[in-house]
Amino acid sequence: MNIFLKIKNWLDIKHPFVVYRKPNTNILNGWFQQDDFLYTSDKYTEKGFIFAPFDAENTAVLIPENNADFLQENTPSFNFSDKISENNFISQKKATETAEKKHLNLVEKGIQAIVENQFKKVVLSRKEAISLTDFNAITAFQKLLTNYKNAFTYIWFHPKVGLWLGATPETLVKINAQNFETMALAGTQIFKGTTDVFWQSKEIEEQQFVTDYITNKLETICTKVQKNDVETIKAGNLLHLKTLISGEITATITSANTSESTTENSTLLKKLHPTPAVCGLPLEASKAFILKNENYNRSYYAGFLGELNLTKTGKNTSELFVNLRCMEIKNNTAFIYVGGGITKDSNPKSEWLETVAKTATMKKVL
Repeated sequence: MNIFLKIKNWLDIKHPFVVYRKPNTNILNGWFQQDDFLYTSDKYTEKGFIFAPFDAENTAVLIPENNADFLQENTPSFNFSDKISENNFISQKKATETAEKKHLNLVEKGIQAIVENQFKKVVLSRKEAISLTDFNAITAFQKLLTNYKNAFTYIWFHPKVGLWLGATPETLVKINAQNFETMALAGTQIFKGTTDVFWQSKEIEEQQFVTDYITNKLETICTKVQKNDVETIKAGNLLHLKTLISGEITATITSANTSESTTENSTLLKKLHPTPAVCGLPLEASKAFILKNENYNRSYYAGFLGELNLTKTGKNTSELFVNLRCMEIKNNTAFIYVGGGITKDSNPKSEWLETVAKTATMKKVL
């Protein structure tokens, strides 16, 4: 069965599913759950596709490998007359002055907390609501596939949770047996035709914060931790700074012949999530500030999603992505989630404009 027809059928019968394409590939992968039960995971030891919230205190949703149909096919070509240029990042509907004022106040409060040495960095976000008419989830997903070939692009649905779509540029972690690869991603500027750009000290410092934090955490449970040189990458209409980090997970328990993943993998995920790129530094203080001051529930924004503990070529593998550049569809409304890293050198107005630019990823498919 064609994978898009399968999506329509599963939406009609209100059964959970996810369809996704990994960065720089042409293969669509689909998991279609055989019932509407809400399977969950809190230890990350199960096998299947996981959809985890920002706050690890809340439970992640799982589409189990052993209770889902799996489909795979090449991405077809789509023709959309309303395809928007990558440089058209300005919102078609200007965000309200109230939303801007609220975010400026939040950023100012974050900067003041940094000045007072409560933490070094905090990632502050907002949720923008856009009314929809004649919204078609499949068409929106096809537009994401067309526009964001270097992102992890997905549509995810569960009748007891909701409908989400996204095109995220950030890998949380790839695990292949004992080997892992993750990334430190931070800093944002608008793409203007080249990746050979100048970065301000604020962005460089922010990216270094993230890199150092991840490296230090991993060195407590991993060996042979290595960092690549920092590079500029393009994600949709934006540029970011990225450092690849790799190594080996310390083997303390061998469970290759069991149905569950190794305990080390679970420990690694709990060390990595949430990263400073979506929370801040130090983790506990910045997270407490976010939960107290953002005044809305991030839900699955800035959580993670992807393949968990699958067996490929005889090895246990996971490939997980941070849930950025995403939106939730509910009651004919699209809720777009965007945020940015705040340091002592941040400018509130610039931070607001960065969130406006980031909303373009989802707005161009609505």
